[in-house]
Amino acid sequence: MNRYPWWVNLLLAAVLVLGALFALPNVYGTDPALQISGQRGRVVDADAQREVSDALQAAGLQARAIAITDEGLTVRFADTDQQLEAQDVVRARLGSDYTVALNLVPAAPPWLGALGAQPMFLGLDLRGGVHFLLEVDTAAAVRAAEDRLVDDLRQLLREQRLRYEWARRVAEPDGSSAVEVRLRADTDVAQAQQLIERTHPELVVETASGDAQRLIGRLGDAYLREVRRLALQQNMTTLRNRVNELGVAEPVVQQQGDSRIIVQLPGVQDTARAKEVLGATATLEFKLVDEEHDLGSAVAGRVPPGSRLYPTRDGGQILLKDRAILTGEYITDAASGFDQQSAGAVVHVSLDGRGAGIFERVTGDNIGRRLAVVFIENKTDTVRQPDGTLERRNRRTEEVITAPVIQDRLGRRFQITGMDNAREARDLALLLRAGSLAAPLAIVEERTVGPSLGRENIEKGERAVLMALLLVVLFMAVRYRTLGMMANVALAGNLVLIVAIMSLLQATLTLPGIAGIVLTLGMAVDANVLINERIREELRNGNSPQASIAAGYDRAFGTILDANVTTLVAGLLLFIFGSGPVKGFAVTLSIGIVTTVFTAVFVSRALVNLIQPRGRRAASAARS
Repeated sequence: MNRYPWWVNLLLAAVLVLGALFALPNVYGTDPALQISGQRGRVVDADAQREVSDALQAAGLQARAIAITDEGLTVRFADTDQQLEAQDVVRARLGSDYTVALNLVPAAPPWLGALGAQPMFLGLDLRGGVHFLLEVDTAAAVRAAEDRLVDDLRQLLREQRLRYEWARRVAEPDGSSAVEVRLRADTDVAQAQQLIERTHPELVVETASGDAQRLIGRLGDAYLREVRRLALQQNMTTLRNRVNELGVAEPVVQQQGDSRIIVQLPGVQDTARAKEVLGATATLEFKLVDEEHDLGSAVAGRVPPGSRLYPTRDGGQILLKDRAILTGEYITDAASGFDQQSAGAVVHVSLDGRGAGIFERVTGDNIGRRLAVVFIENKTDTVRQPDGTLERRNRRTEEVITAPVIQDRLGRRFQITGMDNAREARDLALLLRAGSLAAPLAIVEERTVGPSLGRENIEKGERAVLMALLLVVLFMAVRYRTLGMMANVALAGNLVLIVAIMSLLQATLTLPGIAGIVLTLGMAVDANVLINERIREELRNGNSPQASIAAGYDRAFGTILDANVTTLVAGLLLFIFGSGPVKGFAVTLSIGIVTTVFTAVFVSRALVNLIQPRGRRAASAARS
């Protein structure tokens, strides 16, 4: 009556074994490490590994292991003190061509990594780090969009030979702004209004009261929302790109509300360093390649007037005209793709009206020549001096990303060729879109969590989980005897499955997440309490032990399912509408509810099946 088919028992056992396997890496923990990756085309190879090893040996630092991985060079240490000291040593030896970042790498055996088993990520409150809440000045993004529209309208009116006195952005009485154009002739007003409405549908254009020659254009609500959204998204993309400079493991860059961004950098304790990287400025310039003069002579030191040598991404040099024909401020969008004819990777670029006019004129006059895209970034580095003091140094990085040949007159939209692969095209599109911030950022909240506090949180969280598990186990064993022990085994399996699923999903465990696990352990036995009490009720009604066990599981299942589904709905709503710590609590709670139903109903029943020859004894224990 109570036996599962053999394949069901095998399936349940396989799930528990796999769960234990994927939860195992969390037992080993992580090692503090340095993650070294190349910049500007630099490759981390055996020579770089030898340089790092020699630098550490000269400084008297002992690394646990040094290995080249897909992410670069990983150097493991025994403790964080050696890790921090080694970072300064390795940075000084390798220079600015490499990123030397702090990281934590799994300490589990390689065979677990080969199976894809990785430990959970630890949140800011468990690992330590810095937290920023940034406010995006979306009003500045709207003003920038209106300024671009003013430039577009000026060019449009000139092209259509419509004379105007001015085209400008003006402030409205309610504090908003609008675009204003005043025509010289009354007869041109209607034509200008139709032209603007046709070419710029985002503007709502009307004649100003009291002045028939003046047109007022206001951005529609939908377009304003889109401008603010794009400014927020571009700033988030830019921040993610800059966070990579820190090499932080599991950084969090997420939106909060309509105008705020949360940046959490676990493992980073230097708030000043994080501010420097997040506040770095970047831009792009398009320059013509100087093909009239010899590159070799320029490299030898004879640079012609009006030209300048620039480094290329592959480590070489190129001679460019000193004058920039276009800068990144004119780029409105960039996306990677593939050329339909050559099937090679390309980047599609969109310019605003003013940039399109400049680009069309210059490229039309220089067909067949090469045009270089120069990436420029200004950063501030903090360098530790021999006496232990910190010194800030401003650094300007300039490199040529690509220098393709101009094949035709280019206008508002064009494509950049010469990419080696699709990944390079995606990276270039990212730089074109997110080389600089779309709107100013202001830090409205800042806090630092020390690593010692994180370790203390972990220890307290582990203690809370173990105490909760122990008390629940004791209660079930005393109250329900054999059936209670079966429920305890299922409860342990529940905890293992929660950890395994979070590890598989690479979810981030936070302090509220630990609270969710403790709550789940307390709630998990509710199902078994319902089942065991139902079995007792059936026995008191005179049913046989086997029939009582079957009825206990079958009739309690509906109640268990209803109770857990309602809690799961609450957890999902917390995840959808919550943020930060609330999301961490909701993730573990939701996962725990699913595993609770699985283990409390199916796994515990399979265990009871195994003791069916002693089913009468188990039922008698439950009756007592």
